[in-house]
Parts: sequence; structure tokens; C-alpha cells
Amino acid sequence: MTRKKPSPAPVVLALLLLSSAVAAVSGQSPAPKQTAANNPRLQKAYVALQALKRAITDDPKNLTKNWCGADVCAYFGVFCAPSLDDPHVLTVAGLDLNHGDLAGTFPEELGLLTDLALLHLNSNRFAGGLPESLPKLHLLHELDVSNNRLSGGFPQHILCLPNVKYVDIRFNNLCGPVPAAIFDKNLDALFLNDNHFDFELPENFGNSPASVVVLANLRLRGCIPQSVGKMAGTLNELVVLNSGVRSCIPQEVGWLRELTVLDLSFNQIQGMLPESMAGMHKLEQLDVAHNDLWGHIPEGICALPSLKNFTYSYNFFCSEPQRCLDIRRIDDRQNCIAGRPDQRPGDQCLAFLHRPPPHCDEHGCFGPPPQKPPQKPHY
Repeated sequence: MTRKKPSPAPVVLALLLLSSAVAAVSGQSPAPKQTAANNPRLQKAYVALQALKRAITDDPKNLTKNWCGADVCAYFGVFCAPSLDDPHVLTVAGLDLNHGDLAGTFPEELGLLTDLALLHLNSNRFAGGLPESLPKLHLLHELDVSNNRLSGGFPQHILCLPNVKYVDIRFNNLCGPVPAAIFDKNLDALFLNDNHFDFELPENFGNSPASVVVLANLRLRGCIPQSVGKMAGTLNELVVLNSGVRSCIPQEVGWLRELTVLDLSFNQIQGMLPESMAGMHKLEQLDVAHNDLWGHIPEGICALPSLKNFTYSYNFFCSEPQRCLDIRRIDDRQNCIAGRPDQRPGDQCLAFLHRPPPHCDEHGCFGPPPQKPPQKPHY
């Protein structure tokens, strides 16, 4: 589910070439090269980058070998561009040290990079937490510190970044609750997966305008909120596999008309697949394997025009429309479907069918069964 992030280098190069061309046409002599020696913004960047270099305890690829001297724009992984408030002044707009295998911690001086738009530090060995100075990066658009060794609670300072759109903190050792406020942020992508977060999806979950939300391999409690239907116009991918979700699938999931990927596998989801899912016309991949779903597969789901992969193995479905078998890739193993190969033993299916069915309330959560009205006594 990883999105390829564009490198700012071609944009920076184009801007620099354009500046040189304008100077040549106008007959002006080119301005002196901007460095930390004559540009206060680059001077602050120099302080921040040198602090980061000192905080790196192992650099096996020598990525910071050339991080010397005042020309910070020439440092490996550092990208400069004209500042937004003064196009004549260069500033550090991007820092990309992805896949560097760097070990170390994040110094507070990173807050001096106040014009930073991209901070890409994934696939390293940074430990500890994000710096307290993170909110000073008020222009930050993309934050990717995934696949590191970060620990502690959810980095609350992310909530103070006014312009961040892409948050990727997956594959770390972060733990504890995730604040509900993250789903009110104006994000385009949110990757929380493969941490030790332990929380309940809040009712404001559906407020998120994100196109991609990945919550895999966490410790979720509660149910899929009914508010998920509010994400109908924006959500493209929702991945909640192996996260301990214990609920039914709310009808509102079927409202997600822009969704292309839905993965709810390896949870404790019960009940039936909602008929409303027949309205998810852009859905390409649907995985509900390894749950306790039962009943009939709605034919409308198998008739979805874009569906290429439908996995519903290791459940207790008792029938499937013939149309399902026409999908490019299906997996219906280990169900209770008569006439299909590799199904559950009959005694397992009978035992399941004799269990009391789950009662899901109007929010899709498990609840007590409705109480029968008391019988009037007969005299």
C-alpha cells in the first residue's frame, strides 16, 4: 500500500535553471551563490543538519559524508528551493534520507528547518521519539518516519502540524492510544500499521478526508464505526487486517463508492456481508478471509464491475452465486459451500450453525439481543 513519493529534486533543478535563464535574458550578472555564510535561513539549516549529523551514531552508507561546510544545498539528501515568502531567498525545502540504515536519534534542532515541506527518513534505525520542536515545521506537507525504531506513545506533535497531508509512522514500536483528533486532520494518507497501538476506533473516524487509511496489525477494540459512510467521496483504500476488530460490517461500508481496496481479513468479524456493498462500483480488491462471516454471498458483490480479487476463505459461508466464480481471482476455501473443493468438515459447519447468531446494533457493534416483550399472564 506504499505510495511512491515524488522527489523534489527535479522541481528544484527546474526552478534554479529558470532563475539563471531569467538573469541571462535580463543581462544581469548572476547573484552570488547562497550558502549558510550569506543566507540566514541556510545558516539555521546548517545548525539543524549539523545537529542531526552529530546525533547519527552509525552511517554505514556514508550518506552524510559530504555534510561539511556552508553549502548546505549541496549536502546529500538535502533539497533547496526558493522560499514561499521571498522567491529570491533559497531555503531547505526537503530532507530525504530514505533507506539509509542510519542509526541515531532526532535532535531538537530539527525545528530550525521551518521551511521544510518534505521529511522522508524511512527505513533507518532512528530510536526514541520525534522532537518536541516538530510543530515549528509549519510548512511540512509529508512526514515519513516509517520502518524505524521509534518508541513511546503516539507523536502528539503531529496534531500541531497545520499543513501536513501525508503521515507515515508504520513499522515502529509506538504504543498506547491513538488520539481521535488525528481523524479530524485534513490528511490525504494515514499509515499507522505495525505498531503497538491499542485503541478503539472513535465515532469521528469518518471525519477523515484521507484517501488511504492503513490500520493493519494493531490492537483495535470495538467496532467499525457507522461514520465510515461519511468517507464515501474520498476514501480509496481501507486496510484493517489483523487488528482485533470484533463487530459486524455496518451497512455504511457499502456507501464507499470511491473505494478500490478493502481488507478486513484476520479479525473477529461476524454476521453477513451487507447487501449495500453491491454499490461499491470501483472496488477492485475485497478480502474478508479468516473471520466468522456466514450466510450467502450477495450476488451484487460478485457483479461489481471492477472487482478482480475476492477472498472470503476461512469463514462459514454456505452458498455463493455462480457469478462469483467468474471473478479473475477468488478464494472460497474452508467455508461450508456444498459442491466446492476444500471446504470445512461438516461437523464444524453444523456446530457453527447451532451457535446463537450475533446481534449487531444499529452501529454495527455487538450488543445484547433485543428483549422480548413480557407475556401477559393467562388466567
